[in-house]
Amino acid sequence: MEAQLEKQPVMPQLNRPAPDFNAKTTHGQKSLSDYKGRWLVLFAHPADFTPVCTTEFSGFATRADQFEALNTDLLGLSIDSIHAHIAWTRSIKDNFGVEIPFPIIADLDMKVANAYGMIQPGASDTAAVRATFVIDPEGILRAMLYYPMTNGRSVDEIVRLVQSLQTSDEHGVATPENWLPGEPVIVPPPSTAEAADARHSEGQKEGYEYTDWYFCKKTL
Repeated sequence: MEAQLEKQPVMPQLNRPAPDFNAKTTHGQKSLSDYKGRWLVLFAHPADFTPVCTTEFSGFATRADQFEALNTDLLGLSIDSIHAHIAWTRSIKDNFGVEIPFPIIADLDMKVANAYGMIQPGASDTAAVRATFVIDPEGILRAMLYYPMTNGRSVDEIVRLVQSLQTSDEHGVATPENWLPGEPVIVPPPSTAEAADARHSEGQKEGYEYTDWYFCKKTL
Protein backbone atom coordinates (compact mmCIF):
# COMPACT_ATOMS: atom_id res chain seq x y z
CA MET A 1 0.00 0.00 0.00
CA GLU A 2 2.79 2.46 0.91
CA ALA A 3 4.60 1.76 -2.36
CA GLN A 4 1.40 2.46 -4.31
CA LEU A 5 0.84 5.74 -2.47
CA GLU A 6 4.39 6.87 -3.22
CA LYS A 7 3.76 6.50 -6.95
CA GLN A 8 0.80 8.87 -6.97
CA PRO A 9 1.81 12.10 -8.75
CA VAL A 10 1.82 15.30 -6.73
CA MET A 11 -0.65 17.64 -8.38
CA PRO A 12 -0.44 21.44 -8.19
CA GLN A 13 -3.64 23.34 -7.46
CA LEU A 14 -5.39 26.03 -9.43
CA ASN A 15 -5.39 29.53 -7.96
CA ARG A 16 -2.49 28.62 -5.67
CA PRO A 17 1.18 29.60 -6.08
CA ALA A 18 2.78 27.54 -8.84
CA PRO A 19 5.59 25.25 -7.64
CA ASP A 20 8.88 27.12 -7.64
CA PHE A 21 11.82 25.85 -9.66
CA ASN A 22 15.41 26.70 -10.51
CA ALA A 23 16.42 24.71 -13.55
CA LYS A 24 19.01 24.46 -16.29
CA THR A 25 17.62 25.39 -19.71
CA THR A 26 18.85 25.90 -23.24
CA HIS A 27 18.90 29.65 -22.44
CA GLY A 28 20.75 29.33 -19.14
CA GLN A 29 19.46 28.93 -15.61
CA LYS A 30 15.80 29.84 -15.15
CA SER A 31 13.57 30.11 -12.08
CA LEU A 32 9.89 30.91 -11.69
CA SER A 33 10.77 34.32 -10.25
CA ASP A 34 12.38 35.27 -13.58
CA TYR A 35 8.88 35.47 -15.04
CA LYS A 36 7.32 37.69 -12.39
CA GLY A 37 5.28 40.43 -14.02
CA ARG A 38 4.58 38.32 -17.12
CA TRP A 39 2.34 35.39 -17.91
CA LEU A 40 4.06 32.05 -18.42
CA VAL A 41 3.03 28.98 -20.40
CA LEU A 42 5.07 26.05 -19.06
CA PHE A 43 4.59 22.92 -21.14
CA ALA A 44 6.04 19.43 -20.96
CA HIS A 45 6.61 16.96 -23.76
CA PRO A 46 7.50 13.25 -23.49
CA ALA A 47 10.83 13.27 -25.34
CA ASP A 48 13.06 15.03 -27.85
CA PHE A 49 13.27 13.72 -31.42
CA THR A 50 9.69 12.43 -31.40
CA PRO A 51 7.27 13.35 -34.20
CA VAL A 52 4.26 14.62 -32.21
CA CYS A 53 6.49 16.75 -29.98
CA THR A 54 8.19 18.17 -33.06
CA THR A 55 4.84 19.38 -34.40
CA GLU A 56 3.95 20.92 -31.04
CA PHE A 57 7.26 22.77 -30.72
CA SER A 58 6.88 24.07 -34.25
CA GLY A 59 3.37 25.21 -33.34
CA PHE A 60 4.50 27.08 -30.25
CA ALA A 61 7.42 28.63 -32.14
CA THR A 62 5.30 29.92 -35.03
CA ARG A 63 2.89 31.53 -32.55
CA ALA A 64 5.58 32.98 -30.31
CA ASP A 65 4.78 36.53 -31.48
CA GLN A 66 1.13 36.04 -30.47
CA PHE A 67 2.19 34.99 -26.98
CA GLU A 68 4.63 37.91 -26.77
CA ALA A 69 1.81 40.31 -27.66
CA LEU A 70 -0.08 38.85 -24.68
CA ASN A 71 2.84 39.56 -22.31
CA THR A 72 3.36 35.78 -22.15
CA ASP A 73 6.56 33.75 -22.15
CA LEU A 74 6.95 30.14 -23.27
CA LEU A 75 9.01 27.53 -21.43
CA GLY A 76 9.30 23.90 -22.55
CA LEU A 77 10.40 20.87 -20.54
CA SER A 78 11.27 17.23 -21.01
CA ILE A 79 13.35 14.67 -19.17
CA ASP A 80 16.23 15.00 -21.62
CA SER A 81 19.66 16.59 -21.46
CA ILE A 82 20.65 20.09 -22.58
CA HIS A 83 22.65 18.56 -25.43
CA ALA A 84 19.63 16.55 -26.60
CA HIS A 85 17.49 19.70 -26.52
CA ILE A 86 20.07 21.67 -28.52
CA ALA A 87 20.49 18.90 -31.09
CA TRP A 88 16.72 18.53 -31.48
CA THR A 89 16.00 22.24 -31.90
CA ARG A 90 18.79 22.44 -34.49
CA SER A 91 17.18 19.49 -36.28
CA ILE A 92 13.80 21.24 -36.27
CA LYS A 93 15.41 24.32 -37.82
CA ASP A 94 17.30 22.29 -40.44
CA ASN A 95 14.43 20.00 -41.41
CA PHE A 96 11.35 22.18 -40.95
CA GLY A 97 12.71 25.72 -41.19
CA VAL A 98 11.40 26.61 -37.73
CA GLU A 99 13.64 28.22 -35.12
CA ILE A 100 12.72 27.55 -31.48
CA PRO A 101 12.97 30.94 -29.71
CA PHE A 102 12.07 29.88 -26.17
CA PRO A 103 14.07 27.97 -23.52
CA ILE A 104 13.65 24.27 -22.75
CA ILE A 105 14.26 22.86 -19.27
CA ALA A 106 16.55 19.84 -19.03
CA ASP A 107 14.86 17.94 -16.21
CA LEU A 108 16.95 14.79 -15.94
CA ASP A 109 16.38 14.54 -12.17
CA MET A 110 12.61 15.06 -12.76
CA LYS A 111 12.36 17.66 -9.99
CA VAL A 112 10.23 20.08 -11.98
CA ALA A 113 8.20 17.31 -13.62
CA ASN A 114 7.36 15.75 -10.26
CA ALA A 115 6.54 19.10 -8.65
CA TYR A 116 4.02 19.81 -11.42
CA GLY A 117 2.54 16.32 -11.66
CA MET A 118 3.88 15.84 -15.17
CA ILE A 119 4.83 12.22 -14.50
CA GLN A 120 1.77 10.01 -14.77
CA PRO A 121 2.61 6.41 -13.73
CA GLY A 122 -0.13 5.01 -15.92
CA ALA A 123 1.68 6.48 -18.94
CA SER A 124 5.37 6.30 -17.99
CA ASP A 125 7.56 6.52 -14.91
CA THR A 126 10.33 8.31 -16.79
CA ALA A 127 8.65 10.59 -19.33
CA ALA A 128 6.41 13.62 -18.89
CA VAL A 129 2.95 13.62 -20.43
CA ARG A 130 1.80 16.58 -22.52
CA ALA A 131 1.02 18.86 -19.60
CA THR A 132 0.49 22.60 -19.98
CA PHE A 133 0.38 25.15 -17.16
CA VAL A 134 -0.66 28.80 -17.42
CA ILE A 135 0.86 30.91 -14.64
CA ASP A 136 -0.08 34.54 -14.09
CA PRO A 137 2.27 37.49 -13.45
CA GLU A 138 2.03 36.94 -9.67
CA GLY A 139 3.14 33.31 -9.95
CA ILE A 140 -0.36 31.88 -9.43
CA LEU A 141 -1.31 28.75 -11.36
CA ARG A 142 -4.42 29.63 -13.35
CA ALA A 143 -4.97 26.71 -15.73
CA MET A 144 -3.80 23.15 -16.41
CA LEU A 145 -4.23 21.00 -19.52
CA TYR A 146 -3.19 17.35 -19.79
CA TYR A 147 -2.96 15.39 -23.03
CA PRO A 148 -1.88 11.78 -23.56
CA MET A 149 1.41 10.98 -25.24
CA THR A 150 -0.29 9.93 -28.47
CA ASN A 151 -2.13 13.19 -29.20
CA GLY A 152 -0.79 16.67 -29.79
CA ARG A 153 -2.12 19.80 -28.17
CA SER A 154 -3.90 22.68 -29.88
CA VAL A 155 -1.59 25.69 -29.54
CA ASP A 156 -4.42 27.89 -30.80
CA GLU A 157 -6.48 26.79 -27.80
CA ILE A 158 -3.68 27.73 -25.43
CA VAL A 159 -3.47 31.20 -27.02
CA ARG A 160 -7.25 31.50 -26.65
CA LEU A 161 -7.08 30.36 -23.02
CA VAL A 162 -4.52 33.03 -22.14
CA GLN A 163 -6.66 35.66 -23.88
CA SER A 164 -9.71 34.47 -21.95
CA LEU A 165 -7.95 34.54 -18.58
CA GLN A 166 -6.59 38.03 -19.21
CA THR A 167 -10.01 39.29 -20.29
CA SER A 168 -11.67 37.83 -17.18
CA ASP A 169 -9.05 39.44 -14.94
CA GLU A 170 -9.27 42.85 -16.58
CA HIS A 171 -13.06 43.12 -16.83
CA GLY A 172 -14.39 40.85 -14.07
CA VAL A 173 -16.34 38.68 -16.51
CA ALA A 174 -16.49 35.07 -17.67
CA THR A 175 -16.11 33.84 -21.24
CA PRO A 176 -18.43 31.34 -22.96
CA GLU A 177 -17.54 28.19 -24.83
CA ASN A 178 -15.03 28.79 -27.63
CA TRP A 179 -14.98 32.54 -26.91
CA LEU A 180 -12.66 34.67 -29.03
CA PRO A 181 -11.59 38.29 -28.51
CA GLY A 182 -14.24 40.73 -29.69
CA GLU A 183 -17.15 38.41 -28.96
CA PRO A 184 -19.64 39.04 -26.12
CA VAL A 185 -18.63 37.96 -22.62
CA ILE A 186 -20.77 36.63 -19.77
CA VAL A 187 -21.81 38.97 -16.96
CA PRO A 188 -21.44 37.30 -13.53
CA PRO A 189 -24.88 36.20 -12.27
CA PRO A 190 -26.48 37.95 -9.27
CA SER A 191 -25.71 36.50 -5.86
CA THR A 192 -28.92 37.55 -4.06
CA ALA A 193 -32.65 37.19 -4.81
CA GLU A 194 -33.03 40.96 -4.80
CA ALA A 195 -30.26 41.37 -7.37
CA ALA A 196 -31.80 38.63 -9.50
CA ASP A 197 -35.13 40.48 -9.51
CA ALA A 198 -33.35 43.65 -10.63
CA ARG A 199 -31.22 42.02 -13.33
CA HIS A 200 -33.69 42.56 -16.19
CA SER A 201 -34.00 46.30 -15.65
CA GLU A 202 -30.28 46.52 -14.95
CA GLY A 203 -29.60 44.66 -18.18
CA GLN A 204 -31.72 47.10 -20.19
CA LYS A 205 -29.86 50.02 -18.66
CA GLU A 206 -26.41 48.49 -19.20
CA GLY A 207 -27.14 47.11 -22.65
CA TYR A 208 -26.85 43.45 -21.72
CA GLU A 209 -27.95 40.65 -24.03
CA TYR A 210 -30.55 39.42 -21.53
CA THR A 211 -31.74 35.78 -21.63
CA ASP A 212 -32.60 35.21 -17.98
CA TRP A 213 -31.54 36.57 -14.61
CA TYR A 214 -28.58 34.20 -14.45
CA PHE A 215 -27.53 34.41 -18.12
CA CYS A 216 -26.57 37.76 -19.61
CA LYS A 217 -23.90 38.77 -22.06
CA LYS A 218 -22.34 42.09 -22.93
CA THR A 219 -19.88 43.45 -25.47
CA LEU A 220 -16.73 44.94 -24.03
